Amino acid sequence: MQKVAAALVKAQKEFGPALKTSTNPHFKSRYADLAACVEAVVESLNNAGIALIQRVAPSDSGVLVETVFVHESGEMLECGQLHVPAIKNDPQGFGSALTYARRYSLWIPDAEQVHSWDTTHSQTRCATSGGLRHTTRQTAGSEYPASCQPTAP
Repeated sequence: MQKVAAALVKAQKEFGPALKTSTNPHFKSRYADLAACVEAVVESLNNAGIALIQRVAPSDSGVLVETVFVHESGEMLECGQLHVPAIKNDPQGFGSALTYARRYSLWIPDAEQVHSWDTTHSQTRCATSGGLRHTTRQTAGSEYPASCQPTAP
């Protein structure tokens, strides 16, 4: 856990802002899309020897995404599954839920970032009032935050 933790600290110092380059015409607001969120962190992570992986698992009501940071030493930091419900039961509904889940899961270790991406009332309400469900793997007495648990190589 020491190597991945040190590398994450190094990478996080270099993270750029997730720029709000996309427009939501319905709410007439700007937001940082998935590409902007990934772009804000991936180069710094890679330069620190960390790969970003987002696992997707099946769910009848939406999508489950788990962000995993894998260090070149083999150490991993798994951030628990995040469930985002699909608003519509069709490919567009599930695709939209997947995009939201990937963005939000990326920033779980830094939950304050969720508020900086979306300026729409409905998206902020979803992120702060339980529209999102985060499943953690924290064990009793763990020194790590509920959102991220280390895995040895």
